[in-house]
Amino acid sequence: MARAGITRARLAAVGAELADELGFERVTLAEVARRCGVQTPSLYSHVSGTGELREQVTLLALEEMADRAAEAVAGLAGKAALTGLANSYRDYAWQHPGRFTASAAAAGLDAETAAGSAGPRHARFTEAVLRGYTVDPESHVHAVRMLGSTVRGFITLEMSGSFDHSSPPAAESWAQIIHGLDTLFRSWSTAPDQVLPPPRAEDFR
Repeated sequence: MARAGITRARLAAVGAELADELGFERVTLAEVARRCGVQTPSLYSHVSGTGELREQVTLLALEEMADRAAEAVAGLAGKAALTGLANSYRDYAWQHPGRFTASAAAAGLDAETAAGSAGPRHARFTEAVLRGYTVDPESHVHAVRMLGSTVRGFITLEMSGSFDHSSPPAAESWAQIIHGLDTLFRSWSTAPDQVLPPPRAEDFR
């Protein structure tokens, strides 16, 4: 029997709070049950286990980030839209570090779940930002990957403390990176002169 007051949405919210406090890897069904004041078995009528619980936290994080991104880019174009989008992710990460980590787990969602998540909204925001530049449609996938990997990579390194013991402050680098992306997107060429093959393990020995 499902206990009154316990829903999938409630479990996801408690899991998200736990992720921010202790880290996404510490989100377990047992810990969420403890925080809800119930026994772990009583939660199985809502989620199948810790894996599904974490998936719900991931979906929640994606939705929250998408809502913030939508607000950040509304009515903007070009560098203003690019800055708004990037800052919305960075601000969210600092306010909700565990949820930001959870959002990266979207790569592990099955195709149907991913399609029904807020993931496609994030892609549309990025596409909208790129339409304010001269990036040709055929290159959009490359530009989307560059933007996503640069923004998420910087945020992940910054939050891990990688920039704490060097100068200048990370905020200055962040501003320079956004400026660099803006410059790149404004002068994007149609195609590279040469498509390089992926690196091989033996190349680094």
